[in-house]
Amino acid sequence: MRLVIDLIRGKNATEALNILRFMPNRASLAAEQTLRSAVANLFNKDDRGSLDEDAIFVKAVFVDQGVTMKRMLPAPQGRAYRMRKRSNHLTIVVGTK
Repeated sequence: MRLVIDLIRGKNATEALNILRFMPNRASLAAEQTLRSAVANLFNKDDRGSLDEDAIFVKAVFVDQGVTMKRMLPAPQGRAYRMRKRSNHLTIVVGTK
């Protein structure tokens, strides 16, 4: 996820959406949805209705470690391997210039 996020940090919101749209990584889909939600929230909070789409940029983006689910996989000779399914918390802050 951090590899995807580093590409959009500080960019224009429309440019960042285009970058995320055409990336082959699975993490780019979640990042794109979160960025679209952040932009929509900014438009909803605007009282005057004077926001310009070109003026919106990605102010801050960070990824923190989330919950790790621990599962067991059967292994040879009666053993079991631990499988860790990791998740993360994605935060995107957008603003105007």
